Amino acid sequence: MLAALGAIGIACGRSSTGADEPSSEIADVAARVAQVAAAVTGQDAPLADDRLDGNHLGFDTHTYPGDKTMRAWKSAPRAPYSWVGFYLVSPCHKDDSWSGKRQTLTDMGWGLAAVYVGQQTWGRTPKPLTPVRLAQLTKQKASCNADFITAERGAADGRDAIVTTRAEGFAPRSVVFLDIERMEKMPQAMRDYHRAWARTLLRDSSFLPGVYVHAHNAQAVHDDLKAEFVAAGVTEEPRVWVATGRGFDESKAPHEVGFHFAGMWQGLIDVARAVADIKLPVDVNVSSWISPSEPSRVVD
Repeated sequence: MLAALGAIGIACGRSSTGADEPSSEIADVAARVAQVAAAVTGQDAPLADDRLDGNHLGFDTHTYPGDKTMRAWKSAPRAPYSWVGFYLVSPCHKDDSWSGKRQTLTDMGWGLAAVYVGQQTWGRTPKPLTPVRLAQLTKQKASCNADFITAERGAADGRDAIVTTRAEGFAPRSVVFLDIERMEKMPQAMRDYHRAWARTLLRDSSFLPGVYVHAHNAQAVHDDLKAEFVAAGVTEEPRVWVATGRGFDESKAPHEVGFHFAGMWQGLIDVARAVADIKLPVDVNVSSWISPSEPSRVVD
């Protein structure tokens, strides 16, 4: 996503049995060493990937890499990634290169995590949106500004997320992840904004709100989201995607990020990875779901 994580990652893949045997432990260490070297050089380590167990590995990248690249990355022998972040056109992500690619990607076998990049603080304290300030932003044709962080804008952006997600053809009850970048101190206006965004999706019931959030803000945002689920009478747990490079290892389960509610963990940002001899700058994630936005089988 947008927040710099500054970490070194280790790739994962499928496991072998005999994890308690000394020879297996040594082999696992060797596999990790091979994968670190692969990550540094931007190459694959398929034999190492084949040894390690874990959850579902995925990646996200700002701009759609193209059909040829996505097909190659999915169909390559021992292809490591099972899902990809799908960026919806949104206030703080105007690039439309992913638009219209949902069916193409699912036909290739990709799982998807629909991402809606809403308003961010960008290190600022939101100011009251006076008529004069609104006129200035309107004149500038701004769609992404800290001063837009209000409950009213949260509801408006929630409605926009519903329309955009539906237009992309996502199934009913799919999860849409609101991207919330790291804040050293989260202003009340942001809490009002993301709660209103989630409330809007829950009231409409076409899609479920999820959240991408840095570990620094994860507990508060999860608690806000959970409160909205409870108020709406939705018994499913909100899906939370936590970002931090601290302690990241692609062989770990998402909850090992330090939060029991974490179903996804982003631990590497803007690293060069190559599959099928095609290199991309990606953010690397592990997920409890092979397709994070796919609706749960349990329906209220």
